[in-house]
Amino acid sequence: MNDSTFAEYESNVRSYCRSFPAVFRKASGDLIYDEAGNPYLDFLSGASSLNYGHNNGPIRQEITAYLQEEGIVHSLDMYTTAKRSFIEDFVTHILKPRGLDYKLQFPGPAGTNAVEAAMKLARKVTGRTNIIAFTNAFHGMSLGALSATTDPVKRSAAGISLPGVTFMPYCGSLGSPDTTLEYMEKTLTNRGSGVEPPAGFLVELVQGEGGLNTATSEWLQGLASLARRLEVPLIVDDIQAGCGRTGTFFSFEEMGITPDIVCLAKSLSGYGLPMALVLLKPELDVWQPGEHNGTFRGNNLGFVGASAAIRNYWRDRRFQESLAVKSAYIRQTLQDLCTLFPEGEAVVKGRGLMLGVDVKHGLLAETISRQAFTNGLIIETCGRSDQVVKLLPPLTISDENLKAGLGILRRSMEQVLEDTLLSV
Repeated sequence: MNDSTFAEYESNVRSYCRSFPAVFRKASGDLIYDEAGNPYLDFLSGASSLNYGHNNGPIRQEITAYLQEEGIVHSLDMYTTAKRSFIEDFVTHILKPRGLDYKLQFPGPAGTNAVEAAMKLARKVTGRTNIIAFTNAFHGMSLGALSATTDPVKRSAAGISLPGVTFMPYCGSLGSPDTTLEYMEKTLTNRGSGVEPPAGFLVELVQGEGGLNTATSEWLQGLASLARRLEVPLIVDDIQAGCGRTGTFFSFEEMGITPDIVCLAKSLSGYGLPMALVLLKPELDVWQPGEHNGTFRGNNLGFVGASAAIRNYWRDRRFQESLAVKSAYIRQTLQDLCTLFPEGEAVVKGRGLMLGVDVKHGLLAETISRQAFTNGLIIETCGRSDQVVKLLPPLTISDENLKAGLGILRRSMEQVLEDTLLSV
């Protein structure tokens, strides 16, 4: 079979392959290679599932050694040595140094499983049904998580109504962050507003699919205060923004809040393996045995990879400090790229190594992405009209490849803008 295999046999629902039309064969570190051997710098990183790059050496060694020893791969939620090691490493190197006290729930393999579990738990704890989510949110594609996602195309594909969620304006979407907080408080404390009392708040600190919109610490602290006054959990969806993507392991670390529930997935396993996790304050652990479960919540290769990632990158502050340096370099470079566009037509958005350039027009951003691919760089778009060129390079990317990738992005923007001017 040849390339037509995909078009002939794979469902029309496929998407990323349409933006990056190559057949890939292998990958290492910051690079992915097509079957002809052509290299591409990867600034997509599996939508932030490959924060430590492709086939990360130290992580691969531990996974390979575990398999060579005939370690257990699948275990439902039975106790295993791999799970114990992960829990101990996570508590010792992630939770305790940050002064965090959470129970760990393994809900299933994907981020949407974590969101589903968090929403169910909030409803169970409060006895209410209405989850408050926010404009431009993306939380997953299963029905519960999809109900908290705003994209109309994705929602319409459900084929049924998606109740149980009320959307409130995200930080800054009404102008001042204080304005949105005031609006929420008045709406949720007014018995005549028509909005049911909430079971919890579900929020992304950086809206990965929504356009790299970021919440300020002041807004988040106000939201946390409102949640406390209403006696409902604050749920942080850290699926794309977590595991170092925003510069710290959790996106909320420097925001002055401690969420009641945290959803993790994507790069948690360290190796692109499916693994999700819900962190919940001990007093919220009201589950009955088996009340929420999943066949693949015991992915032991994920546990092994996650432990290796923690031990190799998060035992001290050196890795986090390197992220701050890379983030500053990327941000400054993107600021410089904005000068290629007419004044005010491009702005930098995001945090950490979750940054992008909002070029205001979806077709322009898509054309830049396609030109970048032609030039050897994989980079996607996001936002309400896909108007943001979004950078998700590996957190471990070398300085040389980071500079090269940003150089390709500049060249691609220049080519697209030149072609645009010529076509006018």
